[in-house]
Amino acid sequence: MPRDYYEILGVSRDASETEIKKSFRRLARELHPDVNQEADAEERFKEAAEAYEVLSDAERRRTYDSYGHEGLRSGGFDPGAGFGSIDDIFQAFFGGGGFGFGGRRGPAAGGDIAAAVEVELAEVATGIRREIAYDVVAPCQHCHGNGAEPGTPIVTCERCGGAGELRQVTRTPFGQMVRATACERCGGAGKIPQQPCETCDGSGRTRQSRTSAIEIPAGIEDRQRMRITGAGHAGEAGAPPGDLYVEVRVAEDERFERDGPDLISTVSIPATAAMLGTTVTVPTLEGEEEIEVEPGTQPGTEKVLRGAGLPRLDNRRRGSQRVVLDVFVPTNLDADQREIAERLDESLEEDNLEPQHGEGLFSRVRRAFG
Repeated sequence: MPRDYYEILGVSRDASETEIKKSFRRLARELHPDVNQEADAEERFKEAAEAYEVLSDAERRRTYDSYGHEGLRSGGFDPGAGFGSIDDIFQAFFGGGGFGFGGRRGPAAGGDIAAAVEVELAEVATGIRREIAYDVVAPCQHCHGNGAEPGTPIVTCERCGGAGELRQVTRTPFGQMVRATACERCGGAGKIPQQPCETCDGSGRTRQSRTSAIEIPAGIEDRQRMRITGAGHAGEAGAPPGDLYVEVRVAEDERFERDGPDLISTVSIPATAAMLGTTVTVPTLEGEEEIEVEPGTQPGTEKVLRGAGLPRLDNRRRGSQRVVLDVFVPTNLDADQREIAERLDESLEEDNLEPQHGEGLFSRVRRAFG
């Protein structure tokens, strides 16, 4: 079972963003393999980076606090995915060399892409497969991404000898450091096309339109983001692609208010029906359902339909639908109706006027709406 992210960084669950960042930087200095020669230093470093990746993002942190590691995975987020080395992590979090352990090594990874998709509330109950269209920088189809005109050779870079980087060893207060920078001649690829591709100008990449099908899990929250690893822009030759981040927007449904996995709806009934008792029809995500209104029902009374809400991200157990009964007083009475109402008023005894619930109207409404 994965370790708790707060425990990994050594911070409390109410730690501020500054405290989280400070703790991660301290751990990064202690655990970087160029400084710490212990066998598990690199794995502990990656573990700290994964914890920071989640807790430094407000939305991911809320998901983790509410649903744990399972909630992150169910929402399409894969912490730490795509980090193959320490330098990948520094490149992602600190824009390159980070704490002075070296500049970018080799070709640059591809950039990330942001997209959005809208789903209906009913689709959140079941999950749905949805296609999205977006523009992406992808490997050139003419040269198959190698940057060379088809039929022409690709030669080894003379400047770096095919390594793609130039290294320099220096001494620092942390010990001996190896600083590596990308070869400026081949851009970190280690090879150079003798005749650059006419379509992509030798870059090996072109802008293309792409359509991808994504699985939106049941129970997803409005504005929650999903990460599709490797679906972003193509990197330079030999480098990994970026990721695709899809923000899921849940369309409003005028019939319901959402409260986590629960749904809240209201049904209006006249005071006479509330006094006598009746049956009313309420909308649910699966269609209409009848509920019984007992005689003497008070305004704001709540009826609960178990399992008629939305599933939780951490499991498939569904929430409830809470139906608030809005009892209203009829208006525009004619003479006969008024006479009937007056006779009723005159006939009421003290026990008819006692509240049927110990909880007041406003308390019940506040409880229904969280």
